[in-house]
Amino acid sequence: MKLLGLGEQEDTETDDRSVSSDDKSQDFNTASDTFSSKGKKKSSGSQQQDHYALLGLGHLRFLATEDQIRKSYRDMALKHHPDKQAALILAETTEEAKQVKKDEIESHFKAIQEAYEVLIDPTKRRIYDSTDEFDDDVPTDCAPQDFFKVFGPAFMRNGRWSVTQPIPSLGDDATPVDEVDKFYNFWYNFKSWREFPDDDEYDLEQAESREHKRWMERQNAKLQEKAKKAEYARVRTLVDNAYKKDPRIQRRKDEEKAEKQRRKEAKYLAKKQQEEEAARAAEEERKRKEEEAKKAAEAALNQKKLKEKEKKLLRKEKTRLRTLAAPVVAESHFGLSDEDVETACASLDMEQLKKLGDSMEGKDAAEKARRKSDTSQQHIEQL
Repeated sequence: MKLLGLGEQEDTETDDRSVSSDDKSQDFNTASDTFSSKGKKKSSGSQQQDHYALLGLGHLRFLATEDQIRKSYRDMALKHHPDKQAALILAETTEEAKQVKKDEIESHFKAIQEAYEVLIDPTKRRIYDSTDEFDDDVPTDCAPQDFFKVFGPAFMRNGRWSVTQPIPSLGDDATPVDEVDKFYNFWYNFKSWREFPDDDEYDLEQAESREHKRWMERQNAKLQEKAKKAEYARVRTLVDNAYKKDPRIQRRKDEEKAEKQRRKEAKYLAKKQQEEEAARAAEEERKRKEEEAKKAAEAALNQKKLKEKEKKLLRKEKTRLRTLAAPVVAESHFGLSDEDVETACASLDMEQLKKLGDSMEGKDAAEKARRKSDTSQQHIEQL
């Protein structure tokens, strides 16, 4: 987009022609159809030279620091400068051989200079390191006991592309699970600085016009985007494969599964216990109600029997009173009549009737009449 913006600015500053945006779009679409045939692709040429080896840094490669690169370049430049190699040229016996040796020395020195120019420039070095020899293989399977030996080096190898440094370690079987989670979170959010120069990219220096250059840039961007997606997919596959095989993750999954099963069983047992307790409580309540109903029935029955007994005793006392009062009524003592006797039977309770009967028992008619009269009078006063 920056290139596009700059290009538009140049068009504004340099092109005085008045052309509508629609006409420009039509002209561009027509021209772009021919760009693919006119555009020259970057040539892969001969095999890329080993810049690190030329500076004596083949053992360090992308790990080499800027200071190491500068120092190695000074050493190699002094050692292989053409002026330092005159003796090798003079050692040749023919002029032709001397010229060949001279060209070889100069070519080697230029290669050293080119290596330095590439490795000392961050952008050029990033592109070069991106195409440097690298093992892109992703482990797919391994025995549980070999997990760390197989996947540990793979993560360390791919960690060179990480924007964030240093990268976390895979650890070992004793690494705390929270550190393991941090490790996988890092890799699942992996950000790579790796570039993907392609032999099919268009060489912008070969563009015939600004429009042609922009078209090349878009085509190159598509290639880059496609390559980056493939790279992130490759890294994601590495992380997924490791996560599936990681014995620590598997152990946690087994523990979580066991815990889930334990909670499920505990929930089932708790529910079963609750149901049993509810059933037991319901049974106890049923028995309690049955017992209360039984006691209530027994109490009602006893009350009924008591009332019947009291009624029987009351009838007995009434009969006794009538029997004891019969001679009194017959002799008309104190003007007592059968109606008075029935009134007493109806108004007096059993205790009063029994007391009256007991007081009249064994007395003569006159005394019986007097006692009957006194009892009736007392009852009237109480009322």
